[in-house]
Amino acid sequence: MSNAPATLPDDPALLKAMIAALQTENARMSATLRAHDQLIQTLRLRIAKLKKQVFGKSSEKIEREIMQLELALEDLLIAASEGGSLEPQADPDDGPIEPINDSDPRPSRRRPRVSDSTPRERRELDPGRCCPDCGGELRFVGEDISEMLDMIAAQLKVVQIARPKKSCRQCERMVQVPAPSRPIPGSMAGASLLAYILVSKYDDHLPLYRQHEIFARMGADIPDSTLVDWCGRAMKVLAPLIERIEADIMASDLLHADDTPIRVLDRGRADKGLGKGVKKGRIWTYVRDQRPWSGSAPPGAVYRFAPDWKEEHVQTHLANTRGILQADGYKGYAKLYEPDPGGTARLQEASCWAHWRRDFHDVWEKTKSTIAREALDRIGALYDIERAINGQPAEVRLAARQAQSATHVAAFFDWSEQQLCALPGKSDLAKAFRYGLSRRASLSLFLMDGRVAIDNNPAERALRPIGVGRRNWLFAGAETGAETLARAMTVIETAKLNGLDPQAYLSDILARINDHKINRLDDLLPWNWSPLPETQPEAA
Repeated sequence: MSNAPATLPDDPALLKAMIAALQTENARMSATLRAHDQLIQTLRLRIAKLKKQVFGKSSEKIEREIMQLELALEDLLIAASEGGSLEPQADPDDGPIEPINDSDPRPSRRRPRVSDSTPRERRELDPGRCCPDCGGELRFVGEDISEMLDMIAAQLKVVQIARPKKSCRQCERMVQVPAPSRPIPGSMAGASLLAYILVSKYDDHLPLYRQHEIFARMGADIPDSTLVDWCGRAMKVLAPLIERIEADIMASDLLHADDTPIRVLDRGRADKGLGKGVKKGRIWTYVRDQRPWSGSAPPGAVYRFAPDWKEEHVQTHLANTRGILQADGYKGYAKLYEPDPGGTARLQEASCWAHWRRDFHDVWEKTKSTIAREALDRIGALYDIERAINGQPAEVRLAARQAQSATHVAAFFDWSEQQLCALPGKSDLAKAFRYGLSRRASLSLFLMDGRVAIDNNPAERALRPIGVGRRNWLFAGAETGAETLARAMTVIETAKLNGLDPQAYLSDILARINDHKINRLDDLLPWNWSPLPETQPEAA
């Protein structure tokens, strides 16, 4: 302490003055901390509110605002932690770190939760065999264990493949073990390194020039051109597997679909600068996710790039798909829903209640309309029912919807028609009502089929990595670069949807695929994959 008792004055008047000054400073600091905490709470509430709105046309704008607010909140929390104004940390002798328990709904706030599979290192502090006071022999009566979470820095290593040559003393035959296959023939890149590069670029959105700097710090100067070559050739090795993922998912009879813009380099005008040398393309995603209704098919996502927003692209993507398509109101899907000469439509349309809700929310934000508020409350009642049946079998979901949701939906449409008659035709609220009323059949399909979701959120979630990536790489390297991005995201995001670590998965796949039988390629699909058991050393 700066004011130690030995340095305090003896004069009572001076002591009173010091106490008054300290009280004033304490009051000022307390006010500052209260304002700081209030700002943190305000940011948290704003972020939580925005996260409930991430759907519809304004989703990308909202996601950008969420990211900016989260960065600001992160800085505030770091500053608060530095000043010691956050909640006190757990005592280091409280015991081991709590292991991860997926069934535990409590948020992890004060202590980290670490997987049981994380390596543990024991450091024993033994007091010895003799008592430090009397010299008597010590006996073991127990131990206290506390844990620290530490980091082992990533490092490169050179794996030397030694293949001794031996000759037979009797027949003089030369014997040597064949060289193992490499992920990229003739390349010194190992499977784990290639997996790290691919995941860093396409999942962590770390450009190759930044990876070059990271590898340089590790002691390896890998030219950017070499990293580019490794990326391209690794993707070529994975191409047959990605094609199987695409074929399996696109053959599903229920898909979610959505798209988002992506800027790509226009090679014909690249010399005009970023303003004129970049054009806009689209990334589509098609998602299979049967987990909400306990379906048997594994989840997966297919990404496709197109240079523009023309309807011909989705017609090509979905040329062999039959069943139900849950998507937004993009006009390019319309022809897919048209019946054939026999009167049967190849795809049945399922619309998204989240998109409709967004229209009402926008009106409510602008005008505080009581009609818009009531629409939000009515739709909210449907979502309350959906939360209760999420993860239940399709027949259970269907029964609950017909018993509870159907009356809400019918009443909501009747009420919407009544409201529309009393509203100015060009008002935003009237447009919102017309959007849903014109899609009554497709918005009601979830009442007829327990497999159909109430909204298109699975596809919208699948596109969020694109939005995150755009903030890092600004644009993709021409159309071929965007196509590679789409294929890489197909395998990485599908692995993640199946609960896999994409880096561990790709590392194993790249090490095995060149020696794997092509007629057993399905064994390597994310939902079928299991890593090879580690080779045990031979007994001496």
